[in-house]
Amino acid sequence: MSRIIVLDTETTGLEPSQGHRIIEIGCVELINRKLTGNHFHVYLNPQREVDPSAREIHGISNEFLADKPLFAQIAEEFLNFVKGAELVIHNAPFDVGFINHEFRMLSQSPGNIEQYCGIIDSLVLARKKHPGQRNSLDALCKRYGVDNSSRTLHGALLDSEILADVFLTMTGGQTSFLLGSHGGSGDHSGEDGGIRRLSADRPRLKVLRASSDELIQHNKKLDTIQKAAGSCLWRTLALDEPRNE
Repeated sequence: MSRIIVLDTETTGLEPSQGHRIIEIGCVELINRKLTGNHFHVYLNPQREVDPSAREIHGISNEFLADKPLFAQIAEEFLNFVKGAELVIHNAPFDVGFINHEFRMLSQSPGNIEQYCGIIDSLVLARKKHPGQRNSLDALCKRYGVDNSSRTLHGALLDSEILADVFLTMTGGQTSFLLGSHGGSGDHSGEDGGIRRLSADRPRLKVLRASSDELIQHNKKLDTIQKAAGSCLWRTLALDEPRNE
């Protein structure tokens, strides 16, 4: 069983080293890449004021947080929820840094979150897949067609739900593009796996080979790509291997 927790936090400011604290934690659970509906969500009293610049981002006021629990009161429940899972976090060093700071402030610190969970930084994954492009959560939603219309302000639970959709799509979680798929549970363990097969007696397609001039132009194009990028994926593929006709 593969268990993933998609996690997000909101904070009073940007630097735990300056005394800033977590004010909201939101987590959603995935089992075998499917949302289970199980989640963890809590607002926290940080025992300090929220920076105005941070409040502009998440809209959470000091007055709203005044009667909320302290991190120490929910620490055990939170750790039990995430323990043993892979944590998917967008810009993980930020959230992990705050969580570890909160752990260190406890009278009996459990250590660092990395001792209990694996960490997957979805921002790092996005930068590898889309180098040189904007890879904020909003930008990824637009790129992958994930609805974030309800995201007028940042919120830990909402952002973790949106990130779960983005992460599944970005890492190949969509199955609706299978030919012949009719939705359902997404279980493609049957004989055809939901994929429409071509008829065995269908005429074979004619294969057209590139001419010598076309191959020369093709290699010139690859030279240009390799010079600009430093490497060329097509050059690593065995394109000239014999093909069965």
